Amino acid sequence: MHELGILNAMIHTIEDTLASEEGVAGVAEIVVEVGELSGIVPRYLEECWPAARYKTSMEETNLILEIIPGLVECRGCGTIYNAVAEDFHCPVCGEKDSEMISGNDLLIKEIRVIDTE
Repeated sequence: MHELGILNAMIHTIEDTLASEEGVAGVAEIVVEVGELSGIVPRYLEECWPAARYKTSMEETNLILEIIPGLVECRGCGTIYNAVAEDFHCPVCGEKDSEMISGNDLLIKEIRVIDTE
């Protein structure tokens, strides 16, 4: 389970980024996009979040996950489809040869901070 390590790195990156920002009292929420084809299990991120944020400046921070569909384009017929939903088989021609379009990233989309004011 590499999700705990990913979360730890994410917390350190956010803490380092916000350390130089004036007027920030903390982080209320983090919105993270997780691609279906990223190899990261969203449920594991959610389960590891309490341990990852324990005794950090983000102990009260909420984690919001947005799942990005794993879209691919069939190289045989050009159909764009969700690879996970179709078990990597083109629903039109049945081929498995495809090119990834989206859904293999992990991205911190938004950091919602708490102002000191």
